[in-house]
Amino acid sequence: MNLRRDVFQAIADPTRRAILVLVASQSMTAGAIASNFDTARPTVSKHLQILTECELLEKEQIGREINYHLNPQKVKEIADFIEPFRKLWDDRFNKLEAIMKQYKTDN
Repeated sequence: MNLRRDVFQAIADPTRRAILVLVASQSMTAGAIASNFDTARPTVSKHLQILTECELLEKEQIGREINYHLNPQKVKEIADFIEPFRKLWDDRFNKLEAIMKQYKTDN
């Protein structure tokens, strides 16, 4: 059964975020990815499955090995979704900083 995974639940896990960072610069096999963690290989495989189901990672079979690499289009979709929120909070923090500076000069 192939469940539809929520991409934000997937990236909420620190191990999965670490996997994304690892494969951001180069494709890697599951074994190479697992060697970077102190967890059991089946645990890393489950993380890879979730990231693949969310389309954050893509699999490419080369001979007998399967390489995982980042799906930049999906990452861009996430970044595009988050951008308005980032801008909103940047504006709010800039206003707060201006108020704090004004408060400091008044005292």
